[in-house]
Amino acid sequence: MKLLFKMLGVISATLLVAQAVATPFLIDLTDPATYSGHWGGPSLVGVLALRIGAGVLAGMYLYGTVARSYPRRHETGR
Repeated sequence: MKLLFKMLGVISATLLVAQAVATPFLIDLTDPATYSGHWGGPSLVGVLALRIGAGVLAGMYLYGTVARSYPRRHETGR
């Protein structure tokens, strides 16, 4: 069950990161009609903050998940 929740979290986080990367390229920044109905609208700042902010948080989750899944190598200092 723990693995299932972890996999769902990784999939959801990956989708949020992809959305954050794609959003500035998919909306017309000069036309408010393209982003006024999105989450965080009707202002461009709200839309970008919400979408990119969620992607940044999801990226931090992914980094933490991947970093904890691999054992650390200890250097001997030789």
